[in-house]
Amino acid sequence: MIEQNKIPKHWQVKKLGEVCEIKNGKNQKLVVNANGKYPIYGSAGVMGFADEYLCEAGSTIVGRKGTINKPLYVKTQFWNFDTAFGFSPNKELIDSRFLYFFCLSFNFSKLDKSTTIPSLAKTDLQKIDVILPRLPEQQLIVSKIEELLSELENGKQQLLTAQQQLKVYRQSLLKWAFEGKLTNKNVKEGELPKGWKKVQIKDVAETFGGYAFKSGEFLPQGKYQVLRMGNVRPGVIRYSESPVYLDKVDENVLNRALLQTNDVIITQTGTRKKRDYGFTVLITKPNLLLNQRIASIRFNESYLPKFFLYFSWTDLFKDQFFANETGNVGQGNVGMKAVTETLIPFLSYNEQLLIVEELESKLTVCDKIEETISQSLQQAETLRQSILKKAFEGKLVENKK
Repeated sequence: MIEQNKIPKHWQVKKLGEVCEIKNGKNQKLVVNANGKYPIYGSAGVMGFADEYLCEAGSTIVGRKGTINKPLYVKTQFWNFDTAFGFSPNKELIDSRFLYFFCLSFNFSKLDKSTTIPSLAKTDLQKIDVILPRLPEQQLIVSKIEELLSELENGKQQLLTAQQQLKVYRQSLLKWAFEGKLTNKNVKEGELPKGWKKVQIKDVAETFGGYAFKSGEFLPQGKYQVLRMGNVRPGVIRYSESPVYLDKVDENVLNRALLQTNDVIITQTGTRKKRDYGFTVLITKPNLLLNQRIASIRFNESYLPKFFLYFSWTDLFKDQFFANETGNVGQGNVGMKAVTETLIPFLSYNEQLLIVEELESKLTVCDKIEETISQSLQQAETLRQSILKKAFEGKLVENKK
């Protein structure tokens, strides 16, 4: 409940149901027409078009059930599906954009009483307190909000552009490293540096596939953690992602599935043509068992595991790996043949080490920049909420009695 002493004295407090009509979405008898005049909105946005409409132009969409996304302001007449409410303002009391920004500032999820699918009740929405300056002041507040949010959005877009440019630069660094150009500026395009050659993984490493452990034998705690597909992401093992363990393991299984420090593992199953697998990670701790559909690569002393790890993040590797993809429409698989026969650059151990050191030095700088950008994006979201909060506390513009 809004306390009157915390807002300007001449502002009113009304219930949401008094200042707007909350219209339930409807599915029944709706004819979806690709050439329809009116957009159909659900909780996640436009779902199609219809020949009829339920809500007037200038209404706000608020998700009712399912994914309760941020409110949307709709400039045209529209039909709302039953997953969304339409808030149609009483324009004698509340400016349509003022209502929209109020909805943006309000945390609707706190009204969710469901235990399964998120949902909101119309009766609860109608009881929400809404602060209400006079219409001219509402419009002044809206103008100020739009000005500040526009500046904030411009800054956010610049950060997102920088983030994308950083991603492109990372890939360029990796490409240069494994073309030899990162440490040798004289390498000609399309040629390998002197002393380099291409070999198959099986020429410099032992490879083995994961073991088909029985899920019924998994424990919540134990000596050995079993690494499954969901635990592996690019360069990272998510140890806390649905962890499972085994305590006692047959010696033959240990010999086959127990990972060693400096093994590189790679996931072999995902969505066909999506490249959402082929994730590689360097093993850095003991007592990890490899589950099925993940392969391990154990390099000999001539090859630096980290050198391969970084190479596996490039398109030079991925294009070869996924060229061997099989499977149906939904699921893609890459077998052990691709893991063992993929071509990788081979050069002296000392040069591998030099390239890794140079690459890590530059990637560390990228990581720091990425962290700064991510923090700035979080701060932008915090500032957006602060702008809205001040607006509805009467602190954003000078109050006129």
